Amino acid sequence: MRTRRIGDTQVSAIGLGGMQLSLETRPADEQGVATIHAALDAGITLIDTADAYSTGGPDTGHNETLIARALATYGSDTSGVFVATKGGHLRPGDGTWTLDGSPAYIKQACEASLKRLGVDVIDLYQFHRPDPKTPVEDSVGAIRDLLDEGKIRYAGVSNFNPDQIRTANEILGGRLAAVQNQFSPAFRSSEPELELCAELGIAFLPWAPLDGMRNAGGLGQRFAAFGEVAEAHGVSPQQVSLAWMLAKSDVVIPIPGASRPETIRDSAASAGLVLSADELEKLDNAS
Repeated sequence: MRTRRIGDTQVSAIGLGGMQLSLETRPADEQGVATIHAALDAGITLIDTADAYSTGGPDTGHNETLIARALATYGSDTSGVFVATKGGHLRPGDGTWTLDGSPAYIKQACEASLKRLGVDVIDLYQFHRPDPKTPVEDSVGAIRDLLDEGKIRYAGVSNFNPDQIRTANEILGGRLAAVQNQFSPAFRSSEPELELCAELGIAFLPWAPLDGMRNAGGLGQRFAAFGEVAEAHGVSPQQVSLAWMLAKSDVVIPIPGASRPETIRDSAASAGLVLSADELEKLDNAS
């Protein structure tokens, strides 16, 4: 597995996004654990989660707890596994998503994540999404405090625009390690954020890189160029999509979701897929 860097730490070039294992359509926990184990078997060392990846209410933190269980039962050394989680986005339990970017809540959420993950320090803690009720400066200030207190190893933000990224990096004293924004063949409006991260040397983690749970299976049909390149290489369109992203910059680390072992094994294989300049141009121009 190729590697990329978050801060000073090497992680796999492809990560596992845990959301699909914990929302309303989630598989049984046994299958979720098997999927995480398959990711580790494939050489994936980055697992991304959030306290909100759950059905909400008392189920909050389900994905973090599932990941902790999977790591504890893996049967091999997991000291090199890098777990990233997020706080500031909530699921009350009625199917909706809400926001709380207040410093008090972020610090409370981080403490709860530490307990669920069973660790003393979280590898990467990310502010999940800006809250209109709280200045971004205050929310990121709480992340800075957690970093200074040693509760988290690296700080990140998610769903930030370029101005907000620059502000966050300034508040963190140049220590912003990662930005997690939506990016995929269907959602390319985060190109400016990706380019800024490449300029600053900040890891860029595309979420929903295969266009989300409902659309991932039809990626090759909706974007013919990805299907054509996939056919030429004898691989899936999903592998082509991830390889296309990896080719954009050394800071890009896609985090596809998966709910079955075979799906994450296919995604992991994309780290070894090399596309030609002509193919990359064709994919860049696909619509």
